[in-house]
Amino acid sequence: MIWLIPLLDNFPRNRRFTLGERLESRLLEILELLVEAAFVKNKRELLKRANSRLAVVRHLWRMAYELRTIPVNRYEYGAKLLDDLGKQVGGWLKSIEIP
Repeated sequence: MIWLIPLLDNFPRNRRFTLGERLESRLLEILELLVEAAFVKNKRELLKRANSRLAVVRHLWRMAYELRTIPVNRYEYGAKLLDDLGKQVGGWLKSIEIP
């Protein structure tokens, strides 16, 4: 998120206040859900919500690329970061599942 949020400031004006703002607000929402999950006993619902919000962010990120708002190298790097975050959330979810 530290890498991605400043990048959103460089979106063209016609995308910054729509696509850029949605990406930023969804990322911040994911952060809130993950921090909250770290402090509660029943993490499952929060992690599932974070995972679904992350799916939306992935689609928005792809849309930003397809609209030529970001270059391919930044798209690829950001997609890798989002994929890594998804793996971490998925691993956390898996670790709390009842066998």
